Amino acid sequence: MILIATILLVTTLIGGLLAYVVKFQSSNLKLPLVFAGSFLFAVTIIHILPEVFVTSDAPMQIGIFVLLGFFLQQFLESFTAGVEHGHFHEDQITTVRSRYSLMIALVIHSLLEGALLTHESPFHDQHESYSLILGIVFHKMPAAFALMAVMRTSRKMATKDILILLLFSLASPIGLIFSNYILTISEDNLIVLFALVSGSFLHISTTIFVETSPNHSLGWKRTIVSILGAAMAILVEFFS
Repeated sequence: MILIATILLVTTLIGGLLAYVVKFQSSNLKLPLVFAGSFLFAVTIIHILPEVFVTSDAPMQIGIFVLLGFFLQQFLESFTAGVEHGHFHEDQITTVRSRYSLMIALVIHSLLEGALLTHESPFHDQHESYSLILGIVFHKMPAAFALMAVMRTSRKMATKDILILLLFSLASPIGLIFSNYILTISEDNLIVLFALVSGSFLHISTTIFVETSPNHSLGWKRTIVSILGAAMAILVEFFS
């Protein structure tokens, strides 16, 4: 538990701090985002959704919650401008209000992600879902990078920005610890929560594919990276 929380915290911090070292260019993020999106999509399909439907007594109702999670993520993106999948529109994040809305939406999303790691799995021992952990890490690092790229658009590193990054980095570990030790959630409610998160992941991963594919063309580099991302998810899921 502590190890997983530390991994989530440290990797997110690294992703955010890289924004102060690496000059942001959206073209440089395309292939890493495709890999992360493909990995996250594969983990959702081969890990999260099977668990949700296997453990539910009402799979058709669970399908509705997956859809709700998908559209909930679309709603959150009206505040985040796409930061959670490493893409953002600077013209949408210009005021103090929009920046706080961005943070609130990202923290809500991250808390749900952390809670996802606390469940008992019919396929893995608790806290040994390495593919899911990696999927969240691959998704949060570019999100943290994009978040700090937004924050430093017009100024150098500031204490306030670091505090915002720290808050974002702590959100998933807090969701993990809170759900495991403090909040008692029934199994039925947990399944609903996981269905919502799986819908959110489907939205994020598929959006990455759309946004990194100009004119919806399939380049060979993008195709190979997508296959590698999915293949890595399969290897980690079945052979770790």
